[in-house]
Amino acid sequence: MSNEPRAAIQKRLFPNGIPRLWAPTLTHFAEARVPDADHIRKHLEQLAPYAKGILVPGSTGEGWEMSDEDIRRLLDIVLPAAHKSGVHLLIGVLKTNTDEVLTAIDRMADFSHHPAFVGFTVCPPKGENLSQLEIASSLRAVLSKGYPTALYQLPQVTLNEMSPETVASLAAEFPNFILFKDTSGFDRVARSGLDLKGLFLVRGSEKGGYSQWLRMANGPYDGFLLSTANSLAPEFARMLELLDEGKHRDALELSQRLEKLVASAFAIVQDLPVGNPFTNANKLLHHLRSFESDSLSRPGPMLYSGARIPDKILEAGLSLLVPLSELQALHGKH
Repeated sequence: MSNEPRAAIQKRLFPNGIPRLWAPTLTHFAEARVPDADHIRKHLEQLAPYAKGILVPGSTGEGWEMSDEDIRRLLDIVLPAAHKSGVHLLIGVLKTNTDEVLTAIDRMADFSHHPAFVGFTVCPPKGENLSQLEIASSLRAVLSKGYPTALYQLPQVTLNEMSPETVASLAAEFPNFILFKDTSGFDRVARSGLDLKGLFLVRGSEKGGYSQWLRMANGPYDGFLLSTANSLAPEFARMLELLDEGKHRDALELSQRLEKLVASAFAIVQDLPVGNPFTNANKLLHHLRSFESDSLSRPGPMLYSGARIPDKILEAGLSLLVPLSELQALHGKH
C-alpha cells in the first residue's frame, strides 16, 4: 500500500476539490435486470451540471440486489458517460460479508484504472451482534487492498454502526480511506468531535433537514450523498450556492421545502411490497419531474425485478407536482 498522504490522494483524484453534492444514481431498466443504457446516459447528463460525484450502484440504484455481472454491465455504461460529463464515480460494493466484498473488488479491479473511478464504497459486514473489533478487522482487510475507499454507515441494512472511535482509528491507519458517508440519521461520527484526519464527510440521511448540517452553516458535514439528488440536484446545488453567499435564511427556506417534499414522496411509497423505499421514492420523483402532468399516461418506472411502480402510486404522486413546480419557481428566481 502506498504511503501517499490522504490529502495528496484526495487532490490527485479530485483536482478541483471533492464534490459537495453526490447522487447514488438510479438504475433505469429496459426489462428485468437489463439496464436501459440510453435512459441512464440521459439521466447522467441531467445530473452532471449539479452533482459532480455519483455512487454506482448504491442502495438507490438497487445495488444490494444486483449480481457482480449486473454491476459490470451497468458500469460499462456509466463509467464512459461519467468521464464524458466530468463526473467522479465511486463503485458500490454492497455485500453482507467481508469475503464477498474482497472477491468483488478483485473482480472489478480493472475498473480502478478508468479515469472516472475515484474509489470503492463498502459497508461493514452485516450482524447486529458484531463487536467494534470485528467490524474494524473486516474493514481493515478491505482498506489493506490499497484502493481509494469510502466507508458507508448503513445500519438499516447492516444492523450495526461503526463507532466514532472505529472510524477515527481506521482514518489514522489508512490514508486511502478518503470519504465517509452516514445515512443512519444519528450522525454520531460527524458529531463526535474526534480527529478524523481530513476525511471528507457526507450525510446521506433524508431526515432532519439539509442546510443546517453543512460546515458553512456550522454543521459537521462537508457535503451530501443523497438519493433525492437524482431529481432535485438543481435545488440542492442552489442551496449550496446560497450558503456560500452567506444567505442562510434563503438556504433554510429552500431546505425546508425540500424536506417537506421528500417526506411526502417517501410516505407515498412506504407500503410498496417491492423494491426499497429509496429506489421507489426516487423513481417516482424522477418520473414526475420527467413527465409532469403526463405521468399517468406513461408506464411506471421499472425496478430490478421487472415490476413497475404501480399506477396507484403514480396517481398519488400527482399531489407532488405543485410543490415540485413551486420549488422550480423558487430555484428559478435566483
